[in-house]
Amino acid sequence: MAHDSTDTGHDHPPYPVGLRLSGRKVLVVGGGQVAQRRVPALIGAGADVLVVAPEATPALEGLEAEITWQRRRFAIDDLAGAWYVVAATDDPAVNAEVLAACEARRIFCARADDAREASAWTPAVGRHDGVTVAVLANREPRRSAAVRDEVMTALRDGRLTVRDAHPRTPGVVLVGGGPGDPELATVAARHALASADVVVADRLAPRELLEELPAHVELVDVAKLPRGRQASQESINQVIVERALEGKRVVRFKGGDNFVFGRGFEEILACRAAGVPVSVVPGLTSAISVPARVGIPVTHRGVAHEFTVVTGHVPPGHPQSLVDWESLGRMNGTVVLLMAVQNAALIAEALVAGGRAASTPVAVIVEGTMPEEMTVLSTLADLGRDIVEQAVRAPAIIVVGDVVAVARPGRYPDPVAARVDDQGEPAHG
Repeated sequence: MAHDSTDTGHDHPPYPVGLRLSGRKVLVVGGGQVAQRRVPALIGAGADVLVVAPEATPALEGLEAEITWQRRRFAIDDLAGAWYVVAATDDPAVNAEVLAACEARRIFCARADDAREASAWTPAVGRHDGVTVAVLANREPRRSAAVRDEVMTALRDGRLTVRDAHPRTPGVVLVGGGPGDPELATVAARHALASADVVVADRLAPRELLEELPAHVELVDVAKLPRGRQASQESINQVIVERALEGKRVVRFKGGDNFVFGRGFEEILACRAAGVPVSVVPGLTSAISVPARVGIPVTHRGVAHEFTVVTGHVPPGHPQSLVDWESLGRMNGTVVLLMAVQNAALIAEALVAGGRAASTPVAVIVEGTMPEEMTVLSTLADLGRDIVEQAVRAPAIIVVGDVVAVARPGRYPDPVAARVDDQGEPAHG
């Protein structure tokens, strides 16, 4: 725990300590924004939380199944059995009353509106790889948070390391890296990479994050493994299992999400068969995040009530295809196509043959979330031609449906205007 020693409000700095609150009563007086920030962390620490407040924010109301909420003002009896108290009302007199009652009973109390006389201060907290960082900066929350963030960033990017502070856990972690922009990789993904001894990476995984790996981490590029779809996957399975059995912590780093056409579960089965511990860190799937990044929703009220994510790596009619293209053609919702650039023209024909209008809007998003990102607007009738004329290359996400028209109203007719009820009012979902 870091503390700013320039504290001028007290003769002595606070004594840092970590409270173990699991199963212990914590009283929170107040139901406003401060309480809303404090209560989830207390729940996460396992505390038995009692909130006393006549009213509470909607977010706190949503936690009612995990807390006890008394809809009234504070009473002295609320302190019975409490180990820790947070005075967080918007009334200084009530907060002072709570603090005084706690002082009389030797219960530590954090006062949200005025920490000068409080017996406890709330630090800015961060957690990384089993380490908790807590910062107190002379009762200056913004400064505390800034220092906390600097430390957490240093831990995550390897400038500050605690790797040897505890035994390494061998096994495999399947990590989804998101659609490509390293800023869209989750905190959990970065934590997993920071803990790795070996990283086995796809070409679509965010490459910038690999540059942050310490020099001792072995990087295995799957593009350099034996070619052929099945042979390559078998080689990947072999590598991650072998390294884990050597006692190493292996991160299998993919683009998008592990379980959306990422063959992640095949790798789980390989680990299970070898007796290797395996866990999953999900990633943002490109099927939703890439359209969202360019302002295209996959659903929209009155336009699309469902969306279907389909792989297009084999064309309609291919003996290995498991897609019912005729049924997709009859549906009204959004179709998101992955790995479909090569077969886009044949897929468009199959959707039209199944019942989709040839004028159905289509967006092709190339290199989504990356600096080279480009969006090509088309229709099912013109998709094959436009892909050739615009020299579209993989990776690309293809979005089929009226949601494209919603996002690009100047390019297509308004789909909402076409969906009116008998009274002329828009139909809503």
